[in-house]
Amino acid sequence: MVNKKLEKKYIILIVLLFVAIFLGIITKIVTDDRKLNPIEKGIKDTVVSINKVINIPINFIKNKVVEKREKKDLYNKYLELRKRVDEHYLDIAEMDELEKENKELRKLLDIDKTLSDYSYLNATVINRNIGYWYNTITIDKGSSSGIKKNIAVITSDGLIGKVIKTTNFSSTIKLLTSDEIDSKVSVKIKVEDKYIYGLLTSYKKEENLFVIEGISESIEIPVDSLVTTTGMGDIFPSGILIGKVKSVGTDNFDLAKIVEVESNVDFNDIKFVTVLKRKVK
Repeated sequence: MVNKKLEKKYIILIVLLFVAIFLGIITKIVTDDRKLNPIEKGIKDTVVSINKVINIPINFIKNKVVEKREKKDLYNKYLELRKRVDEHYLDIAEMDELEKENKELRKLLDIDKTLSDYSYLNATVINRNIGYWYNTITIDKGSSSGIKKNIAVITSDGLIGKVIKTTNFSSTIKLLTSDEIDSKVSVKIKVEDKYIYGLLTSYKKEENLFVIEGISESIEIPVDSLVTTTGMGDIFPSGILIGKVKSVGTDNFDLAKIVEVESNVDFNDIKFVTVLKRKVK
């Protein structure tokens, strides 16, 4: 049924087209400069009137085609603009997230405030004994660069250890992951607006987790709480990042808390370090 209607429309359009061509030819014949007789004038006026009538549906169809094309172009432009807007909002969200992370890191580390009495000396790891992989590393700066025994060494991800031996042009760093912990590290855990204090006592190599003991307070310690150095003693300044709380348990007597801390430092892949030298006043 629909196909028959379409066929009729096409037939009508074809007939109108032929009529238009025919009338156009007649119009051409009677539009020369000679004086027209009354019959020719009548024919010409009739042709012009019929042309006007025929042009109405033709112009209507033409306008519809143009309108449809313009709508399609507008829709494609709308889709492109929508895509750009979505990408713009995505970029804004990513920028907001990065800014939030940067503010959090600046707040967590607070380097300028807590480490203001120290200067920074960058160095490169030049040696690491396979047999004592988690114990020590050797860097390419020594006493000639002002490095002394028992000063802290960090990376961009947090504390890694302290200097235990120097030569003129190299230094040996004992890592926090060492099996030979000759001095426990005093640390603090930030819980809301207060700190819980404890001692970093050991390291679980398989899980990349430090163990904190000596916490007797009954306050609940949330997972992901920040752990930093306390500044007690002459080796590690206050505020150096150790990591975040991974889990909280108790000792065998169910008296003191045992906290496991996950470090951001990849102790298997340390290439560059920063030595914290105390400023000479």
